[in-house]
Amino acid sequence: MAYGSLAWSLSALLGLLLTPSLGLEPPRISFPLESPERPLPLFSQPDIKNTTTLLLSDDGSTLFVGAQDAVLSLDVSQPDVITMKTKMEWKPPPDVLHECTTKGKKETTDCPNFVRVLQPINATHLYACGTFAYNPQDTYMDTDTLTMAKVPRKYNNGRGCCPFNPYQRNTAISVDGELFTATTNDFRGKTPMVSRHLSKDGRPDVSQDTSVTLNEPTFVSSASDTSEGKVYFFFSEVGNEYSFLDEFKVARVAQVCKDDSGGERILQNRWTSFAKAELLCRPPKELPFNIIQDVFTLTPSEGYSTQDIIFYGIFTSQWSVASGQSAVCAFRLGDIKDVFAGNYKIFQNHQWSPRMDKSSNLGKCGLANASDTTLMAVKESFLASGSVRPIGSAPVLNSPDQRYSRIAALRTKAANGQDYTILFLLSESGFLHKAVLLNKDTHIIEEIQVFRQPQLVKNILLSTSKGVLYVGTSEGVTQVPVSQCSSYKSCAQCVLARDPLCGWDPASGHCASVSAIPANARQDVEHGNVMKECQGSLTAKPLLDDHYN
Repeated sequence: MAYGSLAWSLSALLGLLLTPSLGLEPPRISFPLESPERPLPLFSQPDIKNTTTLLLSDDGSTLFVGAQDAVLSLDVSQPDVITMKTKMEWKPPPDVLHECTTKGKKETTDCPNFVRVLQPINATHLYACGTFAYNPQDTYMDTDTLTMAKVPRKYNNGRGCCPFNPYQRNTAISVDGELFTATTNDFRGKTPMVSRHLSKDGRPDVSQDTSVTLNEPTFVSSASDTSEGKVYFFFSEVGNEYSFLDEFKVARVAQVCKDDSGGERILQNRWTSFAKAELLCRPPKELPFNIIQDVFTLTPSEGYSTQDIIFYGIFTSQWSVASGQSAVCAFRLGDIKDVFAGNYKIFQNHQWSPRMDKSSNLGKCGLANASDTTLMAVKESFLASGSVRPIGSAPVLNSPDQRYSRIAALRTKAANGQDYTILFLLSESGFLHKAVLLNKDTHIIEEIQVFRQPQLVKNILLSTSKGVLYVGTSEGVTQVPVSQCSSYKSCAQCVLARDPLCGWDPASGHCASVSAIPANARQDVEHGNVMKECQGSLTAKPLLDDHYN
């Protein structure tokens, strides 16, 4: 569907809704909070709040947590318990708190220091940035002791690295010791900025040119492509290339080149490589899901090209804000690169129009010594003409009754050697849905309740090597194993789960991890055919028990 330049009202677009979304089947099994069949280790202390910024150490034994007025290191080396290793308090002093309240902010909910960025900078130190009573501050920390480093800096101005407002979304990623951020850099949260900080090799820090307009963006995620030295940012914003009477939101991906150092006269200390494009997530014959909520980067297996990196994104619609509706679309990095290598639009007279000449420098790296003419073209033309379409040209999951907010994904081999993608989807209501993408549809394997009350700020972090998902909320940090095969007590239950990670072991008479079964694991991910897979095992347990009813 191509939206032209006619000044339509968004409500008129509702007439384009031709086919209602079909609902997913409910989860095969549901585990309420504190279910003995799906035990979830929880770290929680009364004096520690908003444990939502998560970073796992390289060896997987320590989880660093950015919280309210503190940074924590948690011991997660044991599978069934999370314990505190170190806590570093990082509170705004009384005079800074007073200044925050005099500006109209609430001391208990707005003015604490909410740690919003936690990234590795080198082998021994972390970088942290907190809102610090609407006065962002940043620092380096020793990874072993969580003490603030005296060198090179302490309590620096974190403006442009993390937001003033603790409830405003932001994203940050470290690449080779440099920090790339997308956030707002003013008290009111109205000035968006994509920047590079801690720049190396004598390069200056670079940031957004003021003429590059980002319209009320909500930044959700970032990723790097080391093969081409690029960093990608995912966000939603008001799409001013569309001339609707009402504001029309657009999901975006933007790129910058890692080593961009700006221009010589034009775009000094500003990106010469910034470009953005629309991400199109729309079921056939339906309105688009145009607001992106979260993105997970799934890297390909060893030996595959980075072109095959897949970004799984959760999308919602501005037309269904009050309802539980969302979709998941998958985008291939190669397709994103193709759009950025194509044609661009030019911003003139307060509107976008197709660029007539085909400039070969737009969206390219290495423009530090480019001519003024080239850099003026870059300054005027940073919106790609094409839209990035998802794999298969449709969502991989379309739910009319679940509003998902966070996503993680892993790729695994089933017992028959076939590869499957498993999605972990966190709902606004506090349930984690585990879904497997099949050849023709999507199967919800299970749902697990991970928190009680709706959470304004939350986060998830997947460790594929540990087989664990961490969920951070205001209630604490919950550790969720990616599978709990032992919860299926019979061959029938095990096969009906259709979980690529679990199979029935006829030798031991247990449902176990496929990787732990020497051979002949009974499993049917596509169809769950119990009669075929469980011959000789059906008498061990009832075909179904009350847990499924």
